[in-house]
Amino acid sequence: MEYRDYYATLGVARDASPADIKKAFRKLARANHPDLNKGDAAAEARFKEINEAHEVLSDPQKRKAYDQLGANWEQVQRAGRGGADPFAGFGGAGGPGVRFEYRGNAEDLAGFSDFFQTFFGAAGPRAGSAGAHPAGRTTRTQAAGGLDFADILAGLGLDQAGQDPGAAYQPRVAPMERQHLEARVEVTLEEAYHGATRLVQVGDRRLEVTIPRGVASGQRIRLSGKAGRGPDAGHVYLEIHVADHPGFVRRGADLQRELPLTLAEALLGAEVPVPTLKGRVMLRIPPETQAGRTFRLTGQGMPHFKAEGYGDLLVRIRVVLPTGLSADDRRRFQEFADHIHQADPRQADRTTRPTHARSTGDASGALAA
Repeated sequence: MEYRDYYATLGVARDASPADIKKAFRKLARANHPDLNKGDAAAEARFKEINEAHEVLSDPQKRKAYDQLGANWEQVQRAGRGGADPFAGFGGAGGPGVRFEYRGNAEDLAGFSDFFQTFFGAAGPRAGSAGAHPAGRTTRTQAAGGLDFADILAGLGLDQAGQDPGAAYQPRVAPMERQHLEARVEVTLEEAYHGATRLVQVGDRRLEVTIPRGVASGQRIRLSGKAGRGPDAGHVYLEIHVADHPGFVRRGADLQRELPLTLAEALLGAEVPVPTLKGRVMLRIPPETQAGRTFRLTGQGMPHFKAEGYGDLLVRIRVVLPTGLSADDRRRFQEFADHIHQADPRQADRTTRPTHARSTGDASGALAA
């Protein structure tokens, strides 16, 4: 078995950088490529040597094993003929007459020299390179004395791939936990009804946020990857608060509001406008409508969040009595009251005989039921 100086093959120094090795390989491979040297057996052999050298020196693990074992190539060569202990200085044990043999399919390392097969047959070429082992096939370079290439590497403190076992273990660094940010966004009821676009200051960033229709207080909007920059940026969570409205009270998707009526409208009936978040609608008030009566306007409430349709608007009647009556107004109203003879509305609520309470202070006599 002939020792091969891979550094000399590529024409680089032993401390050459990976970039220098790659550059030298490309230059030599281009010059000796069989396609450019058809029929030239010497160029073809040279091309194989260049590829073999690059296979070892471009792989950090193989290069490390080659640098440490290459200096002992003569001991290995003598071992093949029967001689000194080939493991002397390796920290291993062996005996005279040790020989090396490659066990496996000969096609696995086709195109590589005996020197390469002896030293790197166990590790094998890199996946995808010339001479790569077929899937599922294992190969070993073994000594007749029972020691194989793995034993040699173990004596050097290396694993089977030519890597220091101690250095091979790299503690797994847990990925940094994403940092999420939260912010509070206050919107009006109209913005919650129609939807809106807002600019929100979060940390040192000003973000444009789309407020979806039908959103309610307490709901959260997630802005993925906006808490920072880069692929590991966290999320921004916006908590929505819908401000109180002077005219509407919200109950889920339903809205409630009061509708003031004059005495005449409540008594005689009328058609009056009702403000909604969509616009004004007309509501027909039937005659003799009592204060506190509630009308349901279907579909005039809030839009359902991320769903079709709307809630309802509940309109509660509030009768507003006239003020600032003149003496003549009072006389006329008294005539009207005497004319209609309205029954006592409290009669049905009386369960006991009324008694008169003695007046105290500024209070007049009160009726206790």
